[in-house]
Amino acid sequence: MLTALSHIVPLAFASGVNVYATAAVLGLCSHYGLVSLPDQFRAFDNPIVIGVALTMYVVEFVADKIPWFDSLWDGVHTLVRPIGGALIAVVALGDATPAGATLAALLGGSIAMTTHLTKAGTRAAANTSPEPFSNWLLSLGEDVLAAGISYGALTHPMIALAIATALLIVILACTSLIVRAVRRRFFAPPDTSLG
Repeated sequence: MLTALSHIVPLAFASGVNVYATAAVLGLCSHYGLVSLPDQFRAFDNPIVIGVALTMYVVEFVADKIPWFDSLWDGVHTLVRPIGGALIAVVALGDATPAGATLAALLGGSIAMTTHLTKAGTRAAANTSPEPFSNWLLSLGEDVLAAGISYGALTHPMIALAIATALLIVILACTSLIVRAVRRRFFAPPDTSLG
């Protein structure tokens, strides 16, 4: 179970950040034998899959550098990244029962949606800055994170699992703080002490 999670969690995490980079890393590692992979990852070892993943990665690489267009791109990918995370999670699980595959898809899709929403929210906030460099740096950091965690999940899965889990905990903690602050700001009972 832990072995399956060590592939599912980091790959789903990376898919939520950049599903095309994740698929490309899986395909290239499998195709060129960079890492000894279980048979289930052979699904990505197809020149067409690798070509499409790399082409879409390049499109996303450019789209992420254009302020406001990156938010539109993220809006479209609110469907794409979680579905990609779910599919990659099912492939990472390998040969499983229908219930196991369903649980992997739910977990992978949920993790990918969490990281996608974090990415999209961070990029929307960065778009309020008048200079473009913060967008470019965020985009490059996201690409490195997605490719690094994907490759890490294949070479050092337990370390990648620990990193992805730690980052998810940070995301959830920050989300909790933001939700509480918004509730206090907008949903606090009116102050009647001025009477």
